[in-house]
Amino acid sequence: MPEYVADEAYHVVRLRDGRQLSYAQYGDPDGFPILNAHGGLACRLDVAGAAAAAQLCGVRLVSPDRPGVGHSDPQPGRTILDWTRDVTELLDRLDVDRFALMGWSLGGQYAAAVGYALPRRVTRAAIIAGAIPLTEPGAFDRLPAIDRNYIRMSRHAPWAARLCFHAMGLAAKHAPRLYGWLAARDLGTADAAVLRADGFTKFASMSQEAVRQPQGVVEEYRAMVRPWGFTPEDIPVPVDVWGGMDDQLLDPSWPGELARRIPGATLHLQAGGHFLAHLYYRDIFESLRGPGPSH
Repeated sequence: MPEYVADEAYHVVRLRDGRQLSYAQYGDPDGFPILNAHGGLACRLDVAGAAAAAQLCGVRLVSPDRPGVGHSDPQPGRTILDWTRDVTELLDRLDVDRFALMGWSLGGQYAAAVGYALPRRVTRAAIIAGAIPLTEPGAFDRLPAIDRNYIRMSRHAPWAARLCFHAMGLAAKHAPRLYGWLAARDLGTADAAVLRADGFTKFASMSQEAVRQPQGVVEEYRAMVRPWGFTPEDIPVPVDVWGGMDDQLLDPSWPGELARRIPGATLHLQAGGHFLAHLYYRDIFESLRGPGPSH
């Protein structure tokens, strides 16, 4: 089996509407395909640290950048269901028919969307530290203050949001260790430990790539509070909901609420913070590789 070395390399495909979509692959190129939906203020590189676990589990981990993120062209006004069409084109180009998928943090709603829109192709999904639909009453107010502020700024003062994201990229590029240290300082103990273990400079590199296109990040935050177009109750595929018991960013009730509302979902509450996926990649992959539904 050939070794696959994780790095910052990326590939691109040209979509039918002319946009460019960038993506990375990790793990075993001939393994079981799992699609990754990256988090907010993140990009395809947010699962680079999962390469060894993917290789060990025989997983081909495909991680695309959403529109306006990394090297993917923007798509103003997009919704999360629009992204399912991009994913369909990408996986068709990669000759992937059936696959599992995972989404961390903001990526959780994108994983939910793919499971809803492509039930005949998705074998199982994992929503990791994900949120309920933010258009539901009271949900927005339960977000962390930083996300509420970025959403308001992206909607009402996009020029200011662009400046913030541009400054974030400069800091990550020119002072990566300080950038990572400051991020760890502002997180809980569990997440700070993950960032230290993974390396502050690696986190800074991922962040720099995530905000490469500041206007694209603005659109990420705008899309975050647009209607899903479906409800958690509408998701027809098997779902694992993962939550960290020490997560200081996510509303602690949301993992359980999602698991109750998604038909037949399995709840995994584990020690760890918002970055708990880094502690449980192997468990997540083994669960996703389990038997899925027959169609």
